[in-house]
Amino acid sequence: MPFNIKNLFGAGKKGAKAADIIKHWRPLGDKAFCAAVVAAAGASTRMLGQNKLFVELGGEPVLLHTLRALEASRRIGEIVVVTREEDIRRVAQLCQDAGLKKVTSILIGGATRLESVYNGVMAVSDKAKLIAVHDGARPFVTETVIALAVDAAAKYAAAAPAIPVTSTVKQAKNNIVEKTLDRETLFEVQTPQVFSSGLLKAALSNALEKSLYITDDCMAVEALGCPVRLTAGAKDNIKLTTAMDIEFAKAILEARRLKI
Repeated sequence: MPFNIKNLFGAGKKGAKAADIIKHWRPLGDKAFCAAVVAAAGASTRMLGQNKLFVELGGEPVLLHTLRALEASRRIGEIVVVTREEDIRRVAQLCQDAGLKKVTSILIGGATRLESVYNGVMAVSDKAKLIAVHDGARPFVTETVIALAVDAAAKYAAAAPAIPVTSTVKQAKNNIVEKTLDRETLFEVQTPQVFSSGLLKAALSNALEKSLYITDDCMAVEALGCPVRLTAGAKDNIKLTTAMDIEFAKAILEARRLKI
């Protein structure tokens, strides 16, 4: 059953607006239980035939690096992994062999990222007041990045790590520059993106019902008119998308080993 905005905070009027959601929001304490949903159901179409989640970095699959980072975080209480049907057994074995105790569910994803994340979000335990959605292909997320996002979401209901854009960015149409964007206002958003569990369920349900095109979970929340607080991300919190990114990842891993 879709999670509707009108029951986000219990009894509510039909057609409740985003303003009402924020109006009724009360900051959570620093002990609020946060579940993590790991989006690991992508097709890796830009990885030259490799499944990026199982490419090894330092002798361990990318996905395991990601899960270990979440497992080690004091802010994360449980982990739900959403993956492709053909990878379910492999992911389950990976978690078992690594002794990951916070992984409570491994689910089959949907046809889109939105559907996959929705499946994961609806599977978290009822005690989760916050839900962090993290890309399975971001193996270098740190406790600091996680903590800042979780703590901000506990206070503001929606938060995501981001880093400032440093390049000059042009807006163009048909290869003709229309204008240069003010990079002081531009940020590259990362994960984990963290939200009040009720808000995220309502936002994803709304996005599914309206067939919205979204590329991250903040967009679903933004579609309700709810503000998202940005927190400090990290330059090495990269998402592995192309084969070249694997080489960058190896360099990051080596730099961490050498404590550069």
